[in-house]
Amino acid sequence: MNILILGGGGREHALAWAVKQNPKCDRLIVAPGNAGIAMLAECADLDILDGAAVVTFAEENAVDFVIVGPEAPLAAGVADALRAAGVPVFGPSGEAARLEASKAFTKEICDACGAPTAGYARFTDHAAAEAYLRRTGAPIVIKADGLAAGKGVIVAMTLEEALEGLAGIFGGAFGEAGAEVVIEEFMEGEEASLFVLCDGTDVLAIGTAQDHKRVGDGDTGPNTGGMGAYSPAPVLSDAVLTQAMDEIVKPTVAEMARRGTPFQGVLYAGLMIKDDRARLVEYNVRFGDPECQVLMMRLGAQAFDLIHACAEGRLADCRVNWAEDHALTVVMAANGYPGSYAKGSQIRGLEELPEDASHMVFHAGTAARDGSIVASGGRVLNVTARGKSLREAHERAYAMVGAIDWPGGFCRRDIGWRAL
Repeated sequence: MNILILGGGGREHALAWAVKQNPKCDRLIVAPGNAGIAMLAECADLDILDGAAVVTFAEENAVDFVIVGPEAPLAAGVADALRAAGVPVFGPSGEAARLEASKAFTKEICDACGAPTAGYARFTDHAAAEAYLRRTGAPIVIKADGLAAGKGVIVAMTLEEALEGLAGIFGGAFGEAGAEVVIEEFMEGEEASLFVLCDGTDVLAIGTAQDHKRVGDGDTGPNTGGMGAYSPAPVLSDAVLTQAMDEIVKPTVAEMARRGTPFQGVLYAGLMIKDDRARLVEYNVRFGDPECQVLMMRLGAQAFDLIHACAEGRLADCRVNWAEDHALTVVMAANGYPGSYAKGSQIRGLEELPEDASHMVFHAGTAARDGSIVASGGRVLNVTARGKSLREAHERAYAMVGAIDWPGGFCRRDIGWRAL
């Protein structure tokens, strides 16, 4: 099969790595890709938000199957354009992608199907939202309604933080994504992620993970797109997983189908767990980044078989073959991230690292320049390892981190601390 993956980050490198291992893959193209992806696949210069352009590219290159990596092309309806042209694709429709593209829409779905989630209110007027905050107090959670690259959520522990965050959102900090604001109750507990394939009717849980959103050790500092992750997540026990599937995921999928907008793709449920029960924090409609990296390390070549079956509506016949293993990824980011950071710093030592079924460095924000690898983004590398235990995966990943010579970057040193 000729396979096209849309995207150019660490998530897409991990997907490409897993897909490449599958014997069904004859030709692999990633658009736009990055310097790491270019080592295992063809990279193409393509506007992945332009559905017509993606369709034309797929037809001209005899693409048999498309995997949409990021949320933005899904929200833009690229999967719809491909389906309309008869090109098989993994990813939800633009309407179904509203589960991520609109926090308020997700709350409506939860209300309709009875899925447990945080109490909330929604506002398009700054003054009304501020008055609500003053009545409610803190701690409280404020979310820009639309897509904000994982950064549109403010967990305010004081009223002052809440008012400042609200002013920032309505002041344009997240552009159009902040035209509407959802204010939620603060949920106590431990957060974890559940990944479920959905073919519109059937669902299949394919893994759990926990990531570290804050930039500093001990979960301190501002939120980021994710500084590391590990899988599986111990807090998602079999009992909690069953409750989350029965009370949150399955009712959501049924409600989407009832509305005539069935969900087909991967549904990423962010969950808050307390007293052995889960409540929904939010949905994403694509693999998490960096959670995808640890999931792909554990799934390997079977990941493509599961994704392909999902797109063809064959999930009822699928099972996940899990090894008794663990995976952990450490994000190496450019100094200054998530604030302003410099691009172009050279990264040395990558070519000397092992790359096999238990060790991989997935590139998230890199470019090739004059024969060298340089940083081109905020989150730059995902140093990832598998092990028989989380401790072993942790030690392997940090051993690789120690061998990378990059003065222009940093990482957290405590990924996996909750479970360890």
